[in-house]
Amino acid sequence: MSVLNQRVYLVDGSSYIYRAYYAIRHLSNSKGEATNAVYGFTNMLLNLVRDEKPDKLAVVFDAKGPTFRKELYPEYKANRSAMPEDLVPQVPIIKEVVRALNMPALEQAGVEADDIIATLAKQYAEQGLEVVVVTGDKDLMQIVSDRVCLLDTMKSKVSRREEVVERFGVPPEQVLEVLGLAGDTSDNIPGVPGIGEKTARSLIQEVGSIANPL
Repeated sequence: MSVLNQRVYLVDGSSYIYRAYYAIRHLSNSKGEATNAVYGFTNMLLNLVRDEKPDKLAVVFDAKGPTFRKELYPEYKANRSAMPEDLVPQVPIIKEVVRALNMPALEQAGVEADDIIATLAKQYAEQGLEVVVVTGDKDLMQIVSDRVCLLDTMKSKVSRREEVVERFGVPPEQVLEVLGLAGDTSDNIPGVPGIGEKTARSLIQEVGSIANPL
């Protein structure tokens, strides 16, 4: 198959882990150890391979430890609760499952899974491949392009440029501008006081960029 016809799937592993954990509860092995996230994650990944038949696939995880964003802004994600106690020991097992399935399990200290996904998506797209990012994270809408789309398997929804414009009111390359003005409460990032997403959309539609004078 020509490389131009190949589809690369980049799976947001951290997103999959939490979705699996909360979708299936109270599942454990004979020792009483929680296995709900392992079971759910494995099923989700196998279903993805069966349904989408990707030519290439990698699962990307968040590494342990702080990232460069935490160094730049100590309050980054300070509002997040700690990982559930019964999920912590399941994460290494999930990564073992991915490797046992002969799939790359990628992570890098100091950066988030999103950073790795965005970097790889850009590189593969420049090589002429079609890239499908499997995630439910709206922040990744900023990397959508003619060769990069998002797939939310839980909602069976594909997001391309049209869907990004529908969601944010601006094309992918300006999503960062909207988020910069409105902030992101889920990551504890403050925006401009008094400006929510609706106002931010209107301002960016009008002036094009935060850097442009009003």
